[in-house]
Amino acid sequence: MNALAATNRNFKLAARLLGLDSKLEKSLLIPFREIKVECTIPKDDGSLASFVGFRVQHDNARGPMKGGIRYHPEVDPDEVNALAQLMTWKTAVANIPYGGAKGGIGCDPGDLSISELERLTRVFTQKIHDLIGIHIDVPAPDMGTGPQVKQTMAWILDEYSKFHGHSPAVVTGKPIDLGGSLGRDAATGRGVLFAAEALLNEHGKTVSGQRFAIQGFGNVGSWAAQLIHEQGGKVVAVSDITGAIKNSKGIDVPSLLKHVKEHKGVTGFHGADAIDPQSVLVEDCDILIPAALGGVINRDNANDIKAKFIVEAANHPTDPEADEILSKKGVVILPDIYANSGGVTVSYFEWVQNIQGFMWEEEKVNNVLKTYMTKGFKDVKEMCKTHNCDLRMGAFTLGVNRVARATVLRGWEA
Repeated sequence: MNALAATNRNFKLAARLLGLDSKLEKSLLIPFREIKVECTIPKDDGSLASFVGFRVQHDNARGPMKGGIRYHPEVDPDEVNALAQLMTWKTAVANIPYGGAKGGIGCDPGDLSISELERLTRVFTQKIHDLIGIHIDVPAPDMGTGPQVKQTMAWILDEYSKFHGHSPAVVTGKPIDLGGSLGRDAATGRGVLFAAEALLNEHGKTVSGQRFAIQGFGNVGSWAAQLIHEQGGKVVAVSDITGAIKNSKGIDVPSLLKHVKEHKGVTGFHGADAIDPQSVLVEDCDILIPAALGGVINRDNANDIKAKFIVEAANHPTDPEADEILSKKGVVILPDIYANSGGVTVSYFEWVQNIQGFMWEEEKVNNVLKTYMTKGFKDVKEMCKTHNCDLRMGAFTLGVNRVARATVLRGWEA
């Protein structure tokens, strides 16, 4: 089941649990606005190339819309719609004053030079500058925005500011020198740690001494591993695109991070044994953290999972069929819509700092993030009690209910 089908299914189940009016339900699903623009740029060789840029703005009942911009050759409009919708529920669960959006440009960033990427980003910004803004829609980086992610956000900021005056709050994920927030890089991984702590506390446990397996060692996975290690958790297995490793006594995470920096992957790390990358998900551990792609936990491997807890750091890593198998086994799943919201929460802090024109110390960023994540878990648990449902539906009912209430309070029938 793809992201779109799963999101729609979860939304419908939540709407049913909440007893939403069917007209309101339909209205919440339809995006506020969809934008498609042509972006033509001169290539370095002098020839012209055209690309399609787009932005789906899903809902703005609770505040300006927020979501990533991805540079990717296959841009599926259905998927973008699902991701925009998912951002609406995610920001509501995190209780930050945003709605959802998503966008991007249909291109292969690997085929473009840096200067071509810059021209493309600037033309795209010119075409949508009057449809985004500090209090309208605040873009952010996403998949395939490339290694120069922060640079891309800087180009958008610069181009937008030519039309509207200096506006650092129009995008998040900026370089620190242009109003980016301290603690943003680690935010999603740190949020995953805080989410895991909240979940384990609920079960009378702490991170210390628990065994973790982490699938994916990009930004989120590597930060989560580092922070879990610092809290005394044992990381026993890790995988990335190059391969997978395990050490049941616990991997020396600082050494692994150094190895990954030098060798561009976990493969060949001496402090652990190489294993089949697929088997990371079914390694013997207490907490499994999928931090890579969607759909990795499915009916084929769900029965073999040994973890008692799954903390979804990736978007949509667990297929609905796997959900059912795992809940029968008594595995507790902390859903992506809550577990990986640390990133968008610190993006919100970045926006707040920009609007105030006053930047925070990193310690404050991390402390306020912890407050939000801890409160978020309490709110999700409340909904689980009220509607007698699992954590995923607890999170979805929480998010959908907040958006529905805001919509009705604003007078949606008027």
